[in-house]
Amino acid sequence: MLLATQKTVYKMTGNQPEVCYQNGTIQAICESNDRSAIVSDTGLTVTDKTATSFTELPSSDQVETVDILDDGTVLIGTEGPHIYQVSDGQLNLLEAFETLECRDDFYTPWGGPASVRSFAHTDDGWVYADIHVGSIVRSPDRGKSWELVTPDLHEDVHQVATHPRQRDALFANTANAVYISEDRGNTWEHRSEGFPYYYGRAIAVHPEDGDCLLATVSRGPHSNVDGRLYRSDDRGRTWSHVTSGFPESTPSNIDTFQIAFTTDGRAWAALDRELLVSDNRGQSWTPIWTSPDPIKTIAS
Repeated sequence: MLLATQKTVYKMTGNQPEVCYQNGTIQAICESNDRSAIVSDTGLTVTDKTATSFTELPSSDQVETVDILDDGTVLIGTEGPHIYQVSDGQLNLLEAFETLECRDDFYTPWGGPASVRSFAHTDDGWVYADIHVGSIVRSPDRGKSWELVTPDLHEDVHQVATHPRQRDALFANTANAVYISEDRGNTWEHRSEGFPYYYGRAIAVHPEDGDCLLATVSRGPHSNVDGRLYRSDDRGRTWSHVTSGFPESTPSNIDTFQIAFTTDGRAWAALDRELLVSDNRGQSWTPIWTSPDPIKTIAS
């Protein structure tokens, strides 16, 4: 697992984080299949067991997210929005995404450019990108072609997730709480029973049990929002407030990429400079480390 602050990336070794990268301002991180991808304002650094490579990126595009597909291809999502592919050291802008007709409907409430906020993928080549703001787009062929999912979920998506053993399942946390698809985004169900508020940010799925979910909600996008963590054992049909070892409320949102499960089933959460861990599927939590700076992102 990787953790990122604004200037430093740490790798968790057991319960101890070790500095693994310090070069520029960190924009996005990812770890998958013994590979890591770190994007800073200097470019993309990819590391595996045997080598490290570096790729320069367009300086004009603010990177929001990065993902490593099962074949080693790296996808980078930026403001614009744009998606870049890095394979064998070559950087390519994905034209199929650039020519989507639905791009005309992408927007932000503040009038700036929309962005690719998060990626999720399956091991058979499907890729999902959530557009902030503009729903979710999907590719069945590792980014060669793209289309909008059936738009019966809220268009303001903040994180999308998949499950490693259930290829058809798709999970989204939105400005109208959680939506789940059982058919790769063709249809959606709004699953929000138990939430006091519907403004959602992060979502995480247990790697062994696709019915076990964590999600964060709050009153809204700004300060003093009463941010809360919720969990479900029935695939989001009902949700319960997590308070054992975890704050009942936080003044800020628990944001996209600030909760995660690792492959061993442990749950992790970043609250400002505190890293918390749960060994019982997110039911109770223990602080494990205090970072010198606020933790922006967890990648597992």
